[in-house]
Parts: sequence; C-alpha cells; structure tokens
Amino acid sequence: MAATEAYLQCCSPAELLFIPRDVPRPNVPSMTFEQVKLFFSVLELRERVIGGLAILAGMRPGEIFALRRSHLEDGHVAISQRIYRGKLDTPKTFNSRRWAAFGSGLSSWIREWMERLPEGGPESWVFPSERFSTPLLKENCWRRSFLPRLQTVGLHWANFQVMRRTHSCLLDELGVDPQVRADQMGHSVDVNQNQYTRPSLKRRVNVVNALEEAVGL
Repeated sequence: MAATEAYLQCCSPAELLFIPRDVPRPNVPSMTFEQVKLFFSVLELRERVIGGLAILAGMRPGEIFALRRSHLEDGHVAISQRIYRGKLDTPKTFNSRRWAAFGSGLSSWIREWMERLPEGGPESWVFPSERFSTPLLKENCWRRSFLPRLQTVGLHWANFQVMRRTHSCLLDELGVDPQVRADQMGHSVDVNQNQYTRPSLKRRVNVVNALEEAVGL
C-alpha cells in the first residue's frame, strides 16, 4: 500500500519476505463422516457435547468453554464471549458474535448434560471445573478426557482445530452454501473457503470421473 501511494521511492520491503522451500507446511487434516461416528462412539457425554459443539455446530473451543446457561436457547446458542489464554474475553472478530444453530441430536445431548449439572443460576458455567466457580480448561479437558479415548481408535490427531475444520469440510461435502457455513462458524466466506474447507479425495475422484464421462472417456 505504501508503494502504491508513492510513499516509498523504491521497491517495497515486503518483497524481501519469502518462505524457504524446506520450511515444513502445516498439515490441515479433517475427519470423514465415518471417523466422526467413531469419534463420538468412544466419548462420555460431556465430551460428546463439547465435541458436538465443535464438529456439529462449528464453534471455537474458546467459545465452547465460555458458555453459560443463559447463552443456550432451544435449537441455538448466543455466542457473546470466549475464553482466551485463560481469561474471559470478547469474541475473536465482529462476525464471531453470532447465533450458532444446533441439530436435534446435539440438542438432546445438551439437555441430558444440563440435567446432570447441579442446580445453578443463568450465569453458571455449562462446562464447569471441579470447583464449579470457574470454567473447565481446554488443555486439561483434551489431555485427560479426549486424548486417552481417541488414542484407542487412532484419532489422537483429531484436536479442536481438526474438529472445527471437519465441520466446514463435511458441510461442503453436503453441498451447503458457503455463506451459510461462514455465518455458522463466525467468519467471512473467503476465510471459510481458503482456510477451513478442503474437498475430500473421494469427492475429487467423483469430479474427475464426471469430467471424463463428459468428454466421452
């Protein structure tokens, strides 16, 4: 921008930035439909609800662990805060402040979980720590409750980032409109398409088979 506006008399220093070829690129996996079924089959109720909020509702982990009773409605949740670096904070972006929809299956898990919690007011935590006065820590929940069970079925790599990416990828597999996916997850369409959504190999095989059929092969 500085070069375009003629504030710089020579080339932009940003042109000096480059990524060496031998720098490892991050792996961005997601789960298949079959792996998601396996994922839920080995978890206890609390972890199924937490995982469901990430995979089925597309919520960020900080949004999940910041939930209070007053945020839950019939069929959706109002996302107005998050836990960031152990502290209560505002949502990540403007689009992050939203209503995320639930399906009937996830709604039934949530109702069952809420019935197991001690009586509490509207500001009590949906996922409290052992003291009940503070929210559950994401790292402790993953290490103690998710990881040991997921290791038994080879899904130890399916962390919270993978769960949320799986939401976007599977909705794409189902042909859901990109704007709907972006609104559900709380970001823009371009971020959803470029950073979260990866078509499966099976879908790409189907596409190239359709191309071959169209050209008469």
